[in-house]
Amino acid sequence: MSVADNGPARTEPRLDPRGVRFAAAVTTVVLALVLVSGSGLLVGAQAVVFGVGAVAGMRFAPYGALYRVLLAPRLGPPTEWEDAAPVRFSQTVGLVFTVIATVGYLTGLTALGVVATAAALVAAFLNAAFGYCLGCEMYGLLARLRSGGTATARP
Repeated sequence: MSVADNGPARTEPRLDPRGVRFAAAVTTVVLALVLVSGSGLLVGAQAVVFGVGAVAGMRFAPYGALYRVLLAPRLGPPTEWEDAAPVRFSQTVGLVFTVIATVGYLTGLTALGVVATAAALVAAFLNAAFGYCLGCEMYGLLARLRSGGTATARP
């Protein structure tokens, strides 16, 4: 899924969507383990992973780097590319949810941790299984609102 970016010139290279889905699959597994274990430290580690992608950029995102080293060389070149900005925005959304989950688990507000983790898990699973990126859709919606309704999301 890609979203038109009507903002400033792109500063990050475009992304292989298979790498984005791989990262979402790893995130899905990590967040499922958090729900099973109730580990505030594990969800905190996932927050760091999101934070790196959100702050430093997608080329530094740990799961994306893992994809580029382990899987990409064994696959053919991608048939399509994805803008990094919507994916980076989705990393920021994931960061917010996992920080809330971490605070919930580590302060004894387990229900808060479970709900925030479950929300992030649903989003990660949708991306991993179906290529539907909720954060990217939010990015497209916000872009349309900023531009008066002229930006469009493309499947």
